[in-house]
Amino acid sequence: HVQLVESGGGSVQPGGSLRLSCAISGTPSPGYCVGWFRQAPGQGREGIASLASDGSSIYANSLKGRFTISRDNAENTVYLQMDGLKSEDTAVYYCTTRPSYSPPDHWGQGTQVTVS
Repeated sequence: HVQLVESGGGSVQPGGSLRLSCAISGTPSPGYCVGWFRQAPGQGREGIASLASDGSSIYANSLKGRFTISRDNAENTVYLQMDGLKSEDTAVYYCTTRPSYSPPDHWGQGTQVTVS
């Protein structure tokens, strides 16, 4: 049984930084990818970052290099470093795992990030 638990959300002023963490327990698919989505009020979920088992990463164009995804395989933890935060980054952020070339199959419960 795979569980993902996010932490690190909170309130921050524009221009500030936050680092989200996602603790993964259980056994995801072999060679799984990790990622982060977010959902702003009144909007759908948006994929913002993904990291494959080979270390390759992709980001949403809208982030313009402000966010960085990383993973610590020894600790089974995924991170999202967010710098230069803007009000439009306000959302609930979700951690995911997925098999390669497949949509997410496990989601965390989400953590709120508020920039104001």
